[in-house]
Amino acid sequence: MATFLFDEIIFGPVKSRRLGVSLGVNLLPTDSKVCSFDCIYCECGWNPKKREKKAELPARETVAGNLRNKLKAMQENGQLPDVITFAGNGEPTLHPQFAEIIDDTIALRDEFAPDCRIAVLSNATMIHRERIFQALLKIEDNILKLDSAIEDTVQLLDCPVGRFNLQETIEQLKRFGKRAIIQTLFVRGIHKEQVIDNTTEEELAAWLEALKTIQPGQVMIYTIERDTPAEGLQKIGLEELNAIAARVRLAGFAVQVSG
Repeated sequence: MATFLFDEIIFGPVKSRRLGVSLGVNLLPTDSKVCSFDCIYCECGWNPKKREKKAELPARETVAGNLRNKLKAMQENGQLPDVITFAGNGEPTLHPQFAEIIDDTIALRDEFAPDCRIAVLSNATMIHRERIFQALLKIEDNILKLDSAIEDTVQLLDCPVGRFNLQETIEQLKRFGKRAIIQTLFVRGIHKEQVIDNTTEEELAAWLEALKTIQPGQVMIYTIERDTPAEGLQKIGLEELNAIAARVRLAGFAVQVSG
């Protein structure tokens, strides 16, 4: 199915289902995806199987300069964003200067748009690195993926690249506590002749237990909206998402639903 890449370092603003008017920041290449997951539902498609040369990431100074110019122009037009969101073509925390770029972004936000939040959409694979952990503590919307609390499902759905240990990741997420926003995409279907469904009772029970361990400040649940690289995936209906959300609230957590 058709997927797409973000072709700019600073993109948007766009109306986000979960965040409001969002100005995007892409710390990955503008012509290919770089990610520590290869999720079967990713709107950016599959990770490249082979590269002719090493992926080129935008320099810290380039990111700051482009962001400054965009925020200045938006300020002059009286149309500042609600949030500056690190997303783009893969996992933003893979950038070697991610922590420094967060510091630059905070300074620019304070200069041009002091009411604007900063968000990072991360798959949580790099939070064991202390510099990444500390950088994420500095922002308002620290949004971390947990699509399942069952290892086999994570392997099928998120397809980690390299070593990944789910229980270790949950323990790292626990360190954030209320500073974490856990984001989960619910989906079902068949991929490579295997059934995938993270909405079953077994899945939900394990996932809710993981939330109780992590104790996040908020939970975001949603489903596929755009084309996915894997075929045969089914969107979860809003009624079912709301039923899951009710269980999250019953467990004591604030929850946001995007159907």
